Amino acid sequence: MHRAMIRLLWRVLAGTAVLLGLIGVFVPGLPTVPFLLLATWAAGRGWPALETWLLTHPRWGTSIRAWREHGAMPRRAKWAASIMMALSTGLMYLSRAPHWLTLGVAVLMLGVALWLWRRPEA
Repeated sequence: MHRAMIRLLWRVLAGTAVLLGLIGVFVPGLPTVPFLLLATWAAGRGWPALETWLLTHPRWGTSIRAWREHGAMPRRAKWAASIMMALSTGLMYLSRAPHWLTLGVAVLMLGVALWLWRRPEA
């Protein structure tokens, strides 16, 4: 592929991730920081100005840099993610979803929560 086309694809991915992250600020349950982490990663490959803006952002820059440098995340974010996963599992249980699916999702979320709590704290 042509170099300009590849750069455009990285920019589209970064822009889409920023947009989803911004939506996550207003929609409960939709995470913000993971989308901004993805945006920063993609921007680093095709949109250096956006990467710099995200890394120096007054609200999100610290979390992004902590993740990038140490794989760390704040305890508050761990609690928020864990509570949202538990609520999601509870809603699935109350829905008409097949029990095998609910159990599978619960096991997957438990694995994510265990991984999450093993991360260093920012």
